[in-house]
Amino acid sequence: MAMCTGHNTDEDTEVNLIRIMSWNIDGLDQNNKQLRVEGVCNEINRKTPHVVLLQEVVMEIQQVLEEKCPSYSLYSGGINNYYTAILLRRDCTIFEAKTITAFPSSVMFRNLLSIKCTVKGIKFDLLTSHLESTRPATRERKRQLKTAFENVKQADANRTVIFGGDLNLRDKELDEIRGIPNDVYDVWEVTGKRPEVKFTWDMERNDNLEWGFEQKPKCRFDRMYIRHCRPNAKVKPIHFELVGLERLSSCQRFPSDHWGLLVHFNVLL
Repeated sequence: MAMCTGHNTDEDTEVNLIRIMSWNIDGLDQNNKQLRVEGVCNEINRKTPHVVLLQEVVMEIQQVLEEKCPSYSLYSGGINNYYTAILLRRDCTIFEAKTITAFPSSVMFRNLLSIKCTVKGIKFDLLTSHLESTRPATRERKRQLKTAFENVKQADANRTVIFGGDLNLRDKELDEIRGIPNDVYDVWEVTGKRPEVKFTWDMERNDNLEWGFEQKPKCRFDRMYIRHCRPNAKVKPIHFELVGLERLSSCQRFPSDHWGLLVHFNVLL
């Protein structure tokens, strides 16, 4: 059996599989915060993704994540207000470098967090962001998305690039920036566009937020993109699912107002 390339030499029982999670964990909601973040940690520990991209982390939540998810190393995209973070599972990853790219015109403290690492010996660039929120911020959000896509395109050719997060994206905004760049793929689309996992912020199913209107929106705010390494791809996305769908028995709320994404990749030998 092949070994997992990382800090641990235990045998890898999933040698041909890599899982990457992305989740806005709603750290700004003060209600049931401790119970909800424990629910997030339980989901991470149950699903055991190799990489986790997190948005809306606050220092209080970061401390719980580091305590309750001891199998992971946490790399944060900030220390003030709220920020992003990336978790790497220690037994299968090797960290190389971290970069934070500022969005200078953001009024919501947003940026782009990038991690260079290897996962099971495969070179990755991992990018996450929480793009500018709300409909009126469309111009700034499109500016940030273009910056992120430029970083994806400019990454070293020998690295697989994953860009995921809460992009607050409306489809028309993507059209307005001329779509996804060449050689970059929407993981939900390439895994079959399953309608039951399309909407990641769905107020018809998730009632964590109070909503005083009859019509309840549902949106695909959270997305994940891949740019394969060249000349030959090292991984292939094969399954896309949502996590955090069950209410916590402790408070009868969901861990977050967003569902998390969990993507399964086959390692191409």
